Formats: sequence, C-alpha cells, structure tokens
Amino acid sequence: MSVGYRAISWNRQKKIYDAILWSGVILYLGIFLGLGAVWNPYATIETLLIRGFATAAFLLLTVVLCIGPLCRLDSRFLPLLYNRRHLGVTMFLLALVHGVISVIQFHTQGDISPFLSVLNSNRRFDSITGFPFQQLGVVALLILFAMAATSHDFWLRNLTAPFWKRLHMFVYVAYVLLVAHISLGALQSETNPVLAVVLSLSVALVIGLHLAAALKERRIDGATLAAARDGFLEACRVSEIQNNRARIVCVAGERVAIFKYGGKLSAISNVCQHQNGPLGEGRIVDGCVTCPWHGYQYSPETGAAPAPFTEKVPTFNLRLAGDIVLVDPRPNPPGARVEPIAIQQREMNA
Repeated sequence: MSVGYRAISWNRQKKIYDAILWSGVILYLGIFLGLGAVWNPYATIETLLIRGFATAAFLLLTVVLCIGPLCRLDSRFLPLLYNRRHLGVTMFLLALVHGVISVIQFHTQGDISPFLSVLNSNRRFDSITGFPFQQLGVVALLILFAMAATSHDFWLRNLTAPFWKRLHMFVYVAYVLLVAHISLGALQSETNPVLAVVLSLSVALVIGLHLAAALKERRIDGATLAAARDGFLEACRVSEIQNNRARIVCVAGERVAIFKYGGKLSAISNVCQHQNGPLGEGRIVDGCVTCPWHGYQYSPETGAAPAPFTEKVPTFNLRLAGDIVLVDPRPNPPGARVEPIAIQQREMNA
C-alpha cells in the first residue's frame, strides 16, 4: 500500500520472485533449444525460437490461470499470487517475441506490410483445417498487451477495482483463442504427439482446478443459516473460529468474515477494496485484518484502513447466544464502527 503513486520498488520478496521466474524461463528456453536441435537437426534457429517462446508463453499462461483456484483450495499457494502480475507481464513479453519472430520469418518476403500480410494472407474462414489461425493469435496478443499495460496499481485505482477486474477477466478469452490458435495451427502439421498431450493437459488442469474451486465456494454460498430473533442469523460457533482468523458465511447474498481476536469478535465484508480479495482468508496482523492477496489492512471494528489510507468496507453487527455467533444480515455503511463482542474466557480458550 502507498499513499501516492511512485516508481515500483522491488523488495527482497519481489527480487526473489522475479529471479526464480526469469531463471526458470531462461533454463526452459535453453533446454528447449538444445533438445530441439538434437531431435530436429534440420530445423532453423528461427523455427526453434518461435516454438520455444510460444511454448514458454503458453505454459506460463497455464500457470497464471491455475494460481487463482489453487489459492482458493490451499492457502499455501498464496505466495504465488502475491506477484502474479509479474508472471502475466513476463508471459506477454514471451508471446510478443514469438509473434515478432513469426512475422519476420513468414511475412517479410512480400511487397505489402508484414502486419497486413498477417491479417490478409489467409481468409479461409469456412475451413477447419485451413482456418486462419494467425489472426486468433493476434487478437489474443492484443488482449494480453492490454492486460500487461494496465497491470500497475495506478490503473487499478483509476479504472476502479470492478472495471479493472472485468478487464483482466479477458485473460480467459485470450486463453481460449490461444488454444484454438495452437489447435488450428501447429497441431495440423505436428506429427509428434507431445504438443497435443501438453495442450490437453493444460486445458484439463485449468478447467479441473476452476471447477474444484467453484465447488468449494458453492458450499460456502449454499449454506443456509438458521434465523434467530430480530432478524439475526445463526452464523457459527465461537469454537469454530481460530484465534486471529475468521469464519466466512454468506448472508443475504454477501460473504461476511467473522474474526476472533484478543477475546473479541467482529464482522466485516469479505471483499477487499484493492482487488476484491477474500479478507476472511487472511488473518489479524498488528490488530488489523490483513488481506492474504496483497496485504491491504482494515480495522476489524470499523472496516476502515489505518490512516493515512482511505479504503473502507462494510461492517456487520454481531450477538452471542451462548457459543452461537449471530450476525445481522444488514450491513453498516463502510467504515462504521461496531463495538466488538466480548467472548467468555472459557470460550476464548476453546
């Protein structure tokens, strides 16, 4: 978090993250080019580079799409999410290099602009085997460019989180386009089954992990809370909430995070104002609810970020009936203070 916009500073974690990322990319390209030259000694260096950068970009895109559901399924993957945008920008750069080399290799020998040649060299839209797959790759690359160009928090703040989130959901459109680009292009001439196997595993992994994460989320949203007096709902038992952690429940179509900390209970909206991160999957750090995605913090009593930051989330009223935590489904205005509920000592030690 920062009060104003400033140049990106690479802290130790970011440096380690990027060092591992780029070391992996360089190692992959080196191995790919070496093995490619051995397996196909007649292939030109341009061909090997085109294939190497293409496969590196696609595999990295698969990783990017899998990080989200993996974090929903197991919090141990959260460190990968912290700088996921670095993965996205790196993936775009790899795809861009692939596209540039491909244009130079196949579209610079004619008497028209290479870019016009890419768009007009094939218009067989009525053929499956002869479909103009290159245009699909161009559209996917433009989407990835838009996402890479708006990856900085400056754009997140000025475009607003909901719009920014919708924009970056187009990564799935780019993924579908790239799957079609590969299926209608390289797979039509590739006799080695490795590419087909890798492509199939990528699609199965992305779809499978998203379905598994969706089922887990559905169990949270589908749980029916029993009604208590005065409109309150029975959310959970105090003993079901870990200290400095939260229990997430869905009330009136909105997820609420009920935190237990220092012998008290407070409830706030589960949605972080930064990138709609799940606050209830975070923990209390230095007295503040800390988002597990990027570390944004909020007071559990007011739902407001500590000064000088201005982010606020709605709060919710709680009651205790023995060990049962009751929650009012009607949210308070963002930043409204709610007195925490004190827990009996025997319940706090449970």
